[in-house]
Amino acid sequence: MSATLKRGSAAIVGVAESDLGEVAAGMSVIDLMAQGVHRALADCGLTPADVDGVFAAAGQVRMPSTALCEYLGLKPRYQDCTMMGGSSFMTHVAHAQAAIELGLCEVAVIAYGSTQRSAGRKNVAPREYNPYETPFRPVLPASAYALAASRHMHQYGTTREQLAQIAVAARQWALLNPAAWEKEPLTVEQVLAARMVSHPLTVRDCCLVTDGGGALIMTSAARARTLRKPAAYVLGVGENISHQHISNMADLTVTGAARSGAQAYAMAGLGAPDIDVVQVYDAFTITTLLFLEDLGFCPKGEGGRFVSDGAIAPGGRLAVNTNGGGLSYCHPGMYGLFVLIEAVRQLRGECGARQVVGCETAIAHGNGGVLSSQSTVVLGTAATL
Repeated sequence: MSATLKRGSAAIVGVAESDLGEVAAGMSVIDLMAQGVHRALADCGLTPADVDGVFAAAGQVRMPSTALCEYLGLKPRYQDCTMMGGSSFMTHVAHAQAAIELGLCEVAVIAYGSTQRSAGRKNVAPREYNPYETPFRPVLPASAYALAASRHMHQYGTTREQLAQIAVAARQWALLNPAAWEKEPLTVEQVLAARMVSHPLTVRDCCLVTDGGGALIMTSAARARTLRKPAAYVLGVGENISHQHISNMADLTVTGAARSGAQAYAMAGLGAPDIDVVQVYDAFTITTLLFLEDLGFCPKGEGGRFVSDGAIAPGGRLAVNTNGGGLSYCHPGMYGLFVLIEAVRQLRGECGARQVVGCETAIAHGNGGVLSSQSTVVLGTAATL
């Protein structure tokens, strides 16, 4: 798709989270989506009457775009509820850009919501039976990511301490974010000593379990220039699906991010050295490491050494997951939308103590399933057009 889209033709103009953490009793998935939509529209000065495109994904609602339209009284000309797990929202950005270019809609909403924490994980989504994996009783999704971590450690000498550095860096960023769930410092030693979930990943290598949702608003570049806040222009997009089950992943150390990232960079006319801030889906510490490699920020196999010594923490050489990520900020079932929200805020200069100075370009990368689907968006300020 990226080969047919025009660099910078559309922009993200409004972003917002719903309530996060553990939401009030009785709040539904659609309540959280709608809350995010209202807040994102207010962020850019638009109203529900302006919305003519609706994009949504959710794990707890069968027809999320339809349900959201009914709830808000929206009558869109175009809707899309593509579901690829946590990478869905980056794919929605690409689809919304295409729809805007084709005149199918002018103002698009992309929304998500989850009550995973308050509902209880077992009540959110039943596990599918897989005859090649289920008999071995894996703790999914953790065991799938643990396989990738174990293989990377075996093949490249990556250490548990290096993986722990990723969790520590995320926590340091979270301590600069008032909205983050985690409020206490974290050390490498604490990560390693935490309860083992699926070797080599302890509970501190794993994402949070929270409620939450949010939304973002997209429109054409021309209309974006008339709205109240600086826009984040879509410079490049890319996506890749490599497998459904981890037992069918061709190489546990190489994800589809290598392809989705290459597509997004080609459309943007940029490369990893041109990116000022990196937001990647960090459901587990190993995902941050794999995506930094596959998106070109370090060579394959060098991720462990790359993230060591605070390199991706505040003050390090590369700003990664500046809101605290899924490891320490929030993770309500699917985290991809929040990666985009933070990227936009960094480009606007709205992040306070965690703001990356001089941020003009950002990459937002989403992951779905068990490293199954990958989708990448490169964003930039008006100065990059």
